[in-house]
Amino acid sequence: MGKYFGTDGFRGEANVDLTSEHAYRIGKFIGWYYGARKGRKARVVIGKDTRRSSYMFEYAIVAGLTATGADAYMLHVTTTPSVAYVTRVDNFDCGVMISASHNPFYDNGIKLINSRGEKMDDETIADIETYLDGNLAALGIEGDVPSAKREELGEIVDYVSGRNRYVGYLISLAAHSYKNMRVGLDCANGSAWNIAKTVFEALGAKTFVINAEPDGVNINRGAGSTHIDGLRRFVVENHLDVGFAYDGDADRCLAVDENGEVVDGDKIIYIFGCQMKREGRLAGNKVVTTVMSNFGLYKALDEVGVGYEKTAVGDRFVYECMQQNGYRLGGEQSGHIIFTDFSTTGDGLITALQVLSSLKRSGRKASDLTALMTTYPQLLVNVKVATKEGWETNEAIKKAIAAGDEELGDNGRILVRPSGTEPLIRVMAEGPDQEQLDRICHAIADVVKKEQG
Repeated sequence: MGKYFGTDGFRGEANVDLTSEHAYRIGKFIGWYYGARKGRKARVVIGKDTRRSSYMFEYAIVAGLTATGADAYMLHVTTTPSVAYVTRVDNFDCGVMISASHNPFYDNGIKLINSRGEKMDDETIADIETYLDGNLAALGIEGDVPSAKREELGEIVDYVSGRNRYVGYLISLAAHSYKNMRVGLDCANGSAWNIAKTVFEALGAKTFVINAEPDGVNINRGAGSTHIDGLRRFVVENHLDVGFAYDGDADRCLAVDENGEVVDGDKIIYIFGCQMKREGRLAGNKVVTTVMSNFGLYKALDEVGVGYEKTAVGDRFVYECMQQNGYRLGGEQSGHIIFTDFSTTGDGLITALQVLSSLKRSGRKASDLTALMTTYPQLLVNVKVATKEGWETNEAIKKAIAAGDEELGDNGRILVRPSGTEPLIRVMAEGPDQEQLDRICHAIADVVKKEQG
């Protein structure tokens, strides 16, 4: 990806890597790019998560937009998929989501969404980065993008109605009442805190909610889809039928069955791959996964005759593959699940509603849905590094990986890759023996740390 924007937006520590000046200039550029450059007034919709810095970045982006004559429509605290939905349905030129997803509170990010509700194309991102670097001549701009004056200044619109319309859309997707179903919700003190309970209770479910008291610094802290043990205990202790955990911006969702066992993204893909095949709705008879999906998923899909594609890690790559081939189901083990029948992006709330619908229709328990899929042990070690550059050609790292591959043989695999959003190199090993995986994974991680740390 680019200098500033990774696989999921411009992300980094607030006022260190990502500053209010960056936000202001991004607002100025997209206000001009979609508006004054074309001789008209741009319309841009903005949402944010619950981080303290999200307010600072929101106001900076809005200031930049209106300074170049664009109208800024503020959804306030909402989810990333809601911004994608509103951008597409209400015909906005562009959508902006301020969030660092599952990262800690002191990080933040700016995600840009095109008019179709999809992640912004690389060409536009490249132009934004050129502008951020001050290379205006390369963009054919003299001095700076022109500022609007007098009545040409942009307007700021409180657009809570857009978020409410998204909530109504979620409710409309349900084909059943969920009366008497006991549902746990872990909102990660993030974007889902003021939406999830509303949606499930409107559909008749009895909800039990944790981590829905955001204070600006507790988003994702020991909560949500990246810290799911709290929900596991909560579901068992309260005798719930199922639980759902979201991340900070609610574009991913993991489930927990009635026994407290995690139903991850791979298992959710398996459930709906099978269901959509039975119903004749699985286009191309394939689902789309990433290289991080578990061996067990592929073996289970082979047994039921469902095909699959594998992409690089990142829900944008999953979506691109789906769009290019007309596939209707894809996602990541981490809980980004994309149903293109309903959304252009991963949507944790839609995922939860689909799982609940499957339970209701089948009359089965959550634990029954994944009984036919066996998950192979998988170990992931994140190595913090000074640089991610050059690791692929480092001979010591290549030698360590080769040694691990040789030991695992056909019974497992090793995947080493850089994070798209953090200064990390991820080392993953998968196979039947957990103790063997631990030894191999940490041996490689030690070499990575020595060479790149």
